[in-house]
Amino acid sequence: MKRMQLASLLALMFTAVLGFSARAEQGATELTVMSFNVWGGGANEGKDVAETAAVIRETGADIIGIQETKPEPDVCDADDCVPTGPSIAKDLAKALGFFYYEQTKANPALWANAILSRHPIGKATANDLGVEIDVNGRKVHAFNIHLTDYPYQPYQLLGIDYGPAPFLKTADEVVKAASTARGPAVDLLMNELKEAEASDAVLLFGDLNEPSYRDWSEAAVKSGRHPMVVKYPTALRIEQQGGFTDLLRAAHPDEVAKPAFTWTPMTEASDPDDHHDRIDYIFARAPKLETLSVSIVGEKAPEADIVVTPWPSDHRAVVAKLRF
Repeated sequence: MKRMQLASLLALMFTAVLGFSARAEQGATELTVMSFNVWGGGANEGKDVAETAAVIRETGADIIGIQETKPEPDVCDADDCVPTGPSIAKDLAKALGFFYYEQTKANPALWANAILSRHPIGKATANDLGVEIDVNGRKVHAFNIHLTDYPYQPYQLLGIDYGPAPFLKTADEVVKAASTARGPAVDLLMNELKEAEASDAVLLFGDLNEPSYRDWSEAAVKSGRHPMVVKYPTALRIEQQGGFTDLLRAAHPDEVAKPAFTWTPMTEASDPDDHHDRIDYIFARAPKLETLSVSIVGEKAPEADIVVTPWPSDHRAVVAKLRF
């Protein structure tokens, strides 16, 4: 009996050593990830989904959070737009040879969202905000959100009409309006993130429809880019409460030298009826997270680091290479 117990103990120890060695040999994992508001896959302007697939293929992205998988309705009030028609997620995944997950639940953090991956997709979180992805044996959670665009605080502050939203005058008014508009969605996200606590890495893609506090800085105001310093709350909560890194600003900390505007390639920077900004993001958290590179993908340089023509969306995309 004692000999059998000793043999069993030695076998367990040998198995544990093998497991440790396998993990050590696995080393760091590298991923290329992307956040892309696809504007109905180009359907808003009658473009073929192949153009959107070409953009993603050009970046070499492994995991992509896409927003606006369905077109906007022909008649759209700024405070009440609902997606219409079929989603392009399935066709886009088929064109790329990727797995996909359609985020179909109705809640304030989603508006026609889907997640694409060259790696197998597993279980979704309770409210569809994220999914498990098996990346060569490592558990990665990918979350993908699309927050309300109404009211849109930069327009409110700059006196640009966008629905019946009132104009604002102070930074405190802007923060309060943004918190009211998007706070419930961020609350839902923070609760949903609890399901990812055991993951090796957590990714968060999103069109937040809100600039970052990192961009509306004193330096940006002095450069004439923005009218005042504003501590926009959504990205701030994601970083501080969620423990995430804003990958774009990790790679490019100078917000004046690298504004990285994703909104919008549809107008000129001098257009008095618009204001260009960074509202599309990739956040990540993981042990020993390294941001290797982050690029803006779009229609032309210098606004885009990776240029793809024809360009199918009214947003530029963000792509990042990371290691964990």
